[in-house]
Amino acid sequence: MNDIFVFAKNSDSSSAVRRGIGGHQSPINDTDIWLTPPEIIADLGPFDLDPCSPIDRPWPTASHHFTKLDDGLSQSWMIGDQKPFVFMNPPYGSPSIVRPWMDRIAAHNHGIALIFARTETEMFFATVWRAASAVLFIEGRLFFHRPDGTRADNNAGAPSVLCAYGEEASRRLQRSTIKGKFLNLAVCNDSR
Repeated sequence: MNDIFVFAKNSDSSSAVRRGIGGHQSPINDTDIWLTPPEIIADLGPFDLDPCSPIDRPWPTASHHFTKLDDGLSQSWMIGDQKPFVFMNPPYGSPSIVRPWMDRIAAHNHGIALIFARTETEMFFATVWRAASAVLFIEGRLFFHRPDGTRADNNAGAPSVLCAYGEEASRRLQRSTIKGKFLNLAVCNDSR
């Protein structure tokens, strides 16, 4: 996860206040780059493209990576004439940061996104409930990893969900060994 700490001015002083990635915890960390646990990649992969990859990574998330230096959102997500299977853990932040990435994977319709399970938000309704083919709500809270590969001391501070776009993505979530609750949204499309 990139850019998952929000810095805000404390109204009582000029010091910066650091909020955890879920906004509910305030762990003190020395990085704002958080990596997807490798067991998630191993369980759901292989992936052809990660458009939101960190610059330095201790393990590959896909065979092709775009980092923030490449601006993965503005790149073509095709590999030659092939539509790659995507893994995306978008930069975290406000809906104005996350929404363009979620719109993009929904339009690509061939991959899996890992996001916070903010199920009541307009963004979740538009890009998951009405666009995804399936979801896997992860049991418990994830522990992401630091850029050096070590596991974070604190959990993400919010629940996470894997969102499938397309039939292959749905199949991978359904056969996954990741603990959680799988929902096939393709059969619930009457309110889309």
